[in-house]
Amino acid sequence: MNLDFSVTDLSGTFSVMDVVLSLMLALATSLVVAWTYRATHRNISYSQSYVHTLIILGMIIALIMLVVGSNIARAFALVGALSVVRFRNAIKETRDVGFIFLVMGVGMACGTRFYALAIIATAVICAVIVLMHRFNLFALNVQRQVVKVQVPADGTDHGPLIDEVLIRHTDEYELISTETVRGGSLLELAYTARLKKGVKPGRLIEALRAINAGQKATVLTGYDQTDL
Repeated sequence: MNLDFSVTDLSGTFSVMDVVLSLMLALATSLVVAWTYRATHRNISYSQSYVHTLIILGMIIALIMLVVGSNIARAFALVGALSVVRFRNAIKETRDVGFIFLVMGVGMACGTRFYALAIIATAVICAVIVLMHRFNLFALNVQRQVVKVQVPADGTDHGPLIDEVLIRHTDEYELISTETVRGGSLLELAYTARLKKGVKPGRLIEALRAINAGQKATVLTGYDQTDL
């Protein structure tokens, strides 16, 4: 019985130039997406590592599509191999997921050698993202605050006193949670509120501390746009 030790090259379906062009175009389009993400990012959760991942992911997807080609067996084998990958970092913004799908899409287009599609899709989608950022489309210009007040858990009903302060300083408010802190010695009441025009958060804090026996009072401003 003779053993065959020969090496078979399976890359005959594409040339070296195809590989180079696919990977370079994937790199170029991923860089455009990465720069678009960086230029339009608003919040404090910006991560250089995430941007690097976008660029790497675009090239990896192009490589995977070159490997798979039109071979169904290879496609299922890669799905099985990649299913063991687990990501531990949670995505902080739903917008970040969109950028991941964008680089995956252009990477797939580059890997399957739809070069014009990759270029046009990158240009159009990134232009839409920039326009939405530039004109602040779909923004809701109603800024609300989260107000947290700690009061002694001594059986006294502090609700009416807090309501009185909030009525004076806010246009609207709503109690969203009540919980015990410091081993049950304090109650923490959390409200969503919209401060009246001209009312500063510090002024509201002073008014609340005057009725809660000097315990902690907090006003979180812009909580819907800032990572907490």
